[in-house]
Amino acid sequence: MDGGAAAAAASVCPQAAGGMDGGAAAAAAPGPGGGRRFPFPYAPYPIQERFMAALYGALEAGRVGIFESPTGTGKSLSLICGALSWLRDFEEKQRQEEARLLAPEESGQEGTKRLTPAEPGCPDSRDTAGEPDWVTAFVQKKEERDMVERLKEEQIKRKKREDRLEKIRHNVQLKYAAKRKRSEDDETKRLFQLSKEVLSEGAGVDGLEQLDHDEEELILAEYESDEEKKTVSGLEEDDDDDLEEEHVTKIYYCSRTHSQLSQFVREVQKSPFGKDTRLVSLGSRQNLCVNEEVRRLGALQLINDRCMEMQKNKHEKKSDEEAEGKKRRVSRTVCPFYSYEQMQFLRDEVLVEVKDIEQLVALGRETKACPYYGSRYAIPAAQLVVLPYQMLLHEPTRSAAGIKLKDQVVIIDEAHNLIDTITCIHSAEVSGSQLCCAHSQLLQYMERYRKRLKAKNLMYIKQILYLLERFVAMLGGNVNQNPSCQAVSQTGTLLKSINDFLFQSQIDNINLFKVQRYCEKSLISRKLFGFVERYGGPATAVKTNKENQKLGGLQNFLLTLQRGSDKEGTLQSPPVEAENDQLRAASPLMQIEGFLAALTNANQDGRVILNRQGTVGQSSLKFLLLNPAVHFAKVVEECRAVIIAGGTMQPVADFREQLLSCAGVDPARVVEFSCGHVIPPENILPIILCSGPSNQQLEFTYQTRDLPQMMDETGRILCNLCNVVPGGVVCFFPSYEYEKQVYAHWEKTGLLTRLATKKKIFQEPKKANQVEQVLVEYAKCIQHCSQAGGQMTGALLLSVVGGKMSEGINFSDDLGRCVIMVGMPYPNIKSPELQEKMTWLDKTMPRAAGQAPSRVLIENLCMKAVNQSIGRAIRHQKDFASILLLDHRYTRPAIFNKLPQWIRERTQVKPAFGSAFAELRKFHRGKLETSSCTPENRL
Repeated sequence: MDGGAAAAAASVCPQAAGGMDGGAAAAAAPGPGGGRRFPFPYAPYPIQERFMAALYGALEAGRVGIFESPTGTGKSLSLICGALSWLRDFEEKQRQEEARLLAPEESGQEGTKRLTPAEPGCPDSRDTAGEPDWVTAFVQKKEERDMVERLKEEQIKRKKREDRLEKIRHNVQLKYAAKRKRSEDDETKRLFQLSKEVLSEGAGVDGLEQLDHDEEELILAEYESDEEKKTVSGLEEDDDDDLEEEHVTKIYYCSRTHSQLSQFVREVQKSPFGKDTRLVSLGSRQNLCVNEEVRRLGALQLINDRCMEMQKNKHEKKSDEEAEGKKRRVSRTVCPFYSYEQMQFLRDEVLVEVKDIEQLVALGRETKACPYYGSRYAIPAAQLVVLPYQMLLHEPTRSAAGIKLKDQVVIIDEAHNLIDTITCIHSAEVSGSQLCCAHSQLLQYMERYRKRLKAKNLMYIKQILYLLERFVAMLGGNVNQNPSCQAVSQTGTLLKSINDFLFQSQIDNINLFKVQRYCEKSLISRKLFGFVERYGGPATAVKTNKENQKLGGLQNFLLTLQRGSDKEGTLQSPPVEAENDQLRAASPLMQIEGFLAALTNANQDGRVILNRQGTVGQSSLKFLLLNPAVHFAKVVEECRAVIIAGGTMQPVADFREQLLSCAGVDPARVVEFSCGHVIPPENILPIILCSGPSNQQLEFTYQTRDLPQMMDETGRILCNLCNVVPGGVVCFFPSYEYEKQVYAHWEKTGLLTRLATKKKIFQEPKKANQVEQVLVEYAKCIQHCSQAGGQMTGALLLSVVGGKMSEGINFSDDLGRCVIMVGMPYPNIKSPELQEKMTWLDKTMPRAAGQAPSRVLIENLCMKAVNQSIGRAIRHQKDFASILLLDHRYTRPAIFNKLPQWIRERTQVKPAFGSAFAELRKFHRGKLETSSCTPENRL
C-alpha cells in the first residue's frame, strides 16, 4: 500500500528483470470474470456479484465508470466489498513488488537484471544513440539505487505507523495514561493563560486610543501577498515525520449529505472489512467543531473564519512572545482544542477503529482534540476516506483539506444530480441590498480603524469598496442611497459574458485573483462581521466619543434597510427583530466573496446574469456556470479511476456528453454498468396511461393542464384507484403551484370530499421543517387504517416533483403501494439561466440522433426528475407497488427509453382507462391474497 516507489518502478518498466509475466500477474490478481469470490456479510444476490465484478474490473483497468444499481439492491455493500477487495489485492501486489525489488539489496547481490534501452518491452526506453554504454548503465544504476532507498524509507514509515496503531489497539492502559496526561496539561495551560491575561490587562499601544480585548481582535493584521512572503508559518514549520507522510493508495467515497455518509460508514462497520480498514470521515467545521464558543456562531462561513482566526492568533502569539523590545500585545483568543499532540492522538484513534461523524465528534470532546483537523491528519495513512460532495468537487476546499487525488480512486455515490451539484458549488448570487449593506459596513470599518490599518490593507479595502460601487451601478443604483428606496428604471434580465461584465462595470483593471486571495487570507469578512455585531445592532449602546459618533450612520443605514423591507412586505412580514437576526446570520461580504471568486472563471465557461427588479435592493447579480466539466476535469485527469454511482442514473447521456466528454475523457475509458432489481417481475406494475375514465386524452402541457376537464379527469382517476389500492398512494405533481391549483379545483367541485371518504389526504408542505411531521402523520394514518379496517383504506399524499419528498424519502411497503406521476415535469424553458444553457449547448455540442442538444437537455432534466420520484416506492426485495404515468407522451421512444431499465422492461402501455384499471385491481388483489404477513411500515 505504501509502495509509492514500487508503483513508480512498475510504471517505469513493468517487465523489469525478475518480474512476473502476464500469466503470473493474472494469477496473483484473478480477473473479475474468473469466478472471483468477494467477501460479503451474507450470500450476495447474483446482481450484486455482477456489480462487484464490474467494479473490480473498472478499478483495475483505470476506467471512468457509470454504475446504476436501484435502491434496495444493496448498492452500498456492493461498492464497499467490490472496491475494498480490489484495494486489498492491489496492496498485496505492491508488497510483492516491493519485496522483489528489495530482495537483491538485502542478500548483497549486485542487483537485478536490467533491460537495456535496446531491448524491447520497456515502454519508457528512449533513443540514446551517441551516448556511451557506461553512461546509460550509470544512469540506470542510480535510478535503481534511488528507488530502493525510497522503498526502504517507506517501509520504515509504514512499520512505525503499524506498530503505533497496534500498540493503541491493544494497550488500553496507554490510552488512559494519555488521557490523564492531557487533563494535567489542560489545567497547567489554564492557570498559565489566566496569569498572562492578568499581566496584560490594561496594556495599550502608544499614541493610539486604547481598545479592549474584543475590539483589538477586529483589527486586520498586516497583510503580505504570496510574492512577499519569504518564510512559511504555521504547521509547516513543525518538524515531524508524520506531516511528511506519503499518501497511500486509497479510495475517496463521497455522497450528498452527512446522513448518507454516516449510513455508509455503518455499512462498512458491518462488512467483512470493518475490523481492518483504516477509514476516516471528513466533514465541515459546522459538523465537526467541538468548541462551543465557535459553534454558537451558526453560519458555516462565520465558523470557518473564526476557526482560521484562532489558528492565526496562535501562531502570531508565538512570534510576538519571542520578539524583544516590543510592547506586549493584548492577548488574543486561541482554540483550546487546537493542540498538535492531542490531534495526533485523535488521528491514531481514528485509524485504529472505523468511526462515523458522530463518533468522531464524541471522541474529540473526550480527548479535547479538534476532530476537524485531527481527521485531516489521518488522510495520508487512511485506506478509505469518506467525505461530502463539496469537499471533493471544489478544488480550493480539496486543497485546504490536504486531499491528493493523484493515482487515487474516487467513488461518487448518489450521483444522479452530479452536474447540478458542480454547477451550484461554482455559481454565486448577490442582491443589491447585500452589495449596499457590505459597502456601508466596510466604509464605516475603514473610517473607524483607519489609523491602525496598514497601507496594504487600506489599498485592498478601497478596491473592494470600488468593486461594490460598480456592481450596484450595474444594477442601476447608487451605493450611497438606500437600495429599498431606489426604483430601477429598466427592469428585466440581462445576460453578459464575464469579460463584457468586467469591461462595462469598469473593473477590468483590477486583479480579481489578488482581491480574492486578500479576502481569503486577511479574514476581512470575519472582522467586518465582528465589527457589525459590536456596533451595527439597533439595541447596542454606543459610546459618545468622536470616533464612535461616526458609527451612527451604520446603525441608521441598517435600520432603514429593515424598515424599507417592512414597507415592501405584506402585513404578515416578520418584525424588525427577525429581520435583524437574518441580517446578522452572516456578513454580506461573505456572499460577495463567492461572487468575486466566480468572476475568475474563464470567459467561455460562464455568464453573469443581471436581474433588475422593482428596486435596487430586490435586484441581483448572479454568476451562472455553463460548463461544469472544467471543474471535474482535474478529478478525472489525476485519479487512477473514477466511479459515478447511483440508484437511478438514467438518462446517462448527460454524464457522457456534458461532463466526461467536455472534460476530455477518452470515450474508450468510459464504462457503463446497469443492473436490474432484486424484486421478482410480478412485484411491480408500471403503466403508461394515455386517457382517463371519460376518454379524455391525458396530455398535461402548459397550455392544457389548467383546463377544468383535465383536472376533473385527474381527480376521477385518483377516485377509482383509491378504491382498489390499499395503504398509501403518493401522487406527484409537476410544481407546488399546480398542486395547489388542482387541490382548490377539487375542493370547489366536491371531488376532494369523495376522495376523502376512501383515503385521508395529506399535502407536501413547502417548508422543510414541516415535512417530517406530515410524514409521521401520513404513516400513522396508514398503520391505523390497516389495523382498524373499515371504509377508510389508507392515505393519499399529494407531493411535488423536485420537492422534499421526491428524493431521499423511502415510501416502502404500505407507505407507497402506488406512485402516480401527473404529467411530465419539464423545467421552465422561459428561465434566462436555462435559455443560456441551451444556447451554450447548441453552440458547443454535436446533435445527437438528429436532436438538438438543448432539446435533449430538456428531456433529460424531465426524465431524471420522473425517475427519482417513481423510484421512491420499491425499497427492498419483498416490496411491491404499482406505478402510473399519466400522459400519453411517455410512450414516445425518446422518452420511454429514458426510464430505468428495470422499470422499462416491465412497463405496460394502456390506451384506455378500463384495461389499466382492471390490471391494477388484479395486481393489488393478488398481492393481498398471497401476502402471508403484515408488511412493515417504515420511512
